[in-house]
Amino acid sequence: MQTASKKIINGWAMYDWANSVYNLVITSTIFPAYFEFIAKQRTDASGNAYVTFMGREYVNTALYNYALAFAFLVVAILSPILSSIADYKGNKKSFMYFFLTIGSVACAGLFFFEKNNQLVLGIVCMIVACIGFWSSLVFYNSYLPEIAAPEDRDNVSAKGFAMGYIGSVILQIVCFVFVFNPALIGGNEQSTIQFRLSFLLVGIWWWSFGQFSLSRLPKGNKSEESNNRKNIIMNGYAELIKVWQQLKHLSVLKRFLFSFFFYNMGVQTVMLAATLYGKSELQIPTTNLIIAILIIQLIAIPGAFVISKLSSRIGNFKALMLCVVIWICLCIAGYLLPAKGINQFYVLASIVGFVMGGIQSLSRSTYSKIMPTTRDTTSFFSFFDVTEKIAIVIGMFSFGYITEITGSQRNSVLALVVFFVVGLIGLMFTQIKQNNLSDTSY
Repeated sequence: MQTASKKIINGWAMYDWANSVYNLVITSTIFPAYFEFIAKQRTDASGNAYVTFMGREYVNTALYNYALAFAFLVVAILSPILSSIADYKGNKKSFMYFFLTIGSVACAGLFFFEKNNQLVLGIVCMIVACIGFWSSLVFYNSYLPEIAAPEDRDNVSAKGFAMGYIGSVILQIVCFVFVFNPALIGGNEQSTIQFRLSFLLVGIWWWSFGQFSLSRLPKGNKSEESNNRKNIIMNGYAELIKVWQQLKHLSVLKRFLFSFFFYNMGVQTVMLAATLYGKSELQIPTTNLIIAILIIQLIAIPGAFVISKLSSRIGNFKALMLCVVIWICLCIAGYLLPAKGINQFYVLASIVGFVMGGIQSLSRSTYSKIMPTTRDTTSFFSFFDVTEKIAIVIGMFSFGYITEITGSQRNSVLALVVFFVVGLIGLMFTQIKQNNLSDTSY
């Protein structure tokens, strides 16, 4: 196949530009710090903050992790149904529109999350935004093998991530202007309007640029088997079973998914929990924390391209193994990092940024390269997506649970090393199997 026109490729990459503001502002910087500040009803002698939600008292950081775990569980359950409908009707574009809309509206709804008695509103909007973001990515990712030839997928995937980092940083800087100068919008240091306006801007940005991306993307391929399917709702799960059956005969892909399940469990948990860890456990001031996250985003841009180039020299699997080794070292360093160690935190953030974009981009493109040739790309990417989401559910729940039973997020960070080690071993076996089957080494 040939890679699609520059117009389509740029349109596809622009959706990363549109939605990555959610990932930066809502999951990485302003909202986690805002949640930790506002969702606080009492504090114990150890400094842990507690909040009551639906009749049960939680450590506020653990509640945050549990809420995200629930959101990802919903995505994992919905994804097969959605991909089935999109594959057989060829309307993945319509589903992208629906989920980017509910996600962006939920982000805008966080503007009204202001006090503890509005905690339910904040949690609900947070969950819906997460569902909208990740569900839209199911369809977005499935476009990659349809618009890019195998030899171009690493670069196209990296371009999407780079566009996402650039776009998110631009809006983040705009939000910083309001956060650090609340008087510009009639606020002050004790007000919350500067934070809540940031959430509103995320919703507007995501929806607006999402429309531009959709205007350039094709409708999507309709499965040749669509007329033979009667129960579209159950077909999604039937497709997962079908993919699973095919995996039994695709040994390299099967081993890669096993590896991806574990190392991605660690990557995504670090990315989702890092801000709260820095804020409450390491006692990093909000200003310094936001600067560190900005550093991560800026370094992630060249990191995605450098690791893409590295993969072309040493192979995808070896590049991924190198990234996982770095992640293991980062978790150990994060565990040992002293409280209020701002300079050390900046160094750690810089390294995280470099490998963060690369490992995500390379994982997506590697999967697209080793999956079999098929028109039902959404079904295979749905399986990939479900694998990713279940891993996140386990990772976030484990992080929150270990925090609650041990009273420290440091133990949760150290536990992530286990996930990375299992993923690394899995990648080694994947590489060995690939070498045994073919002269081509990914």
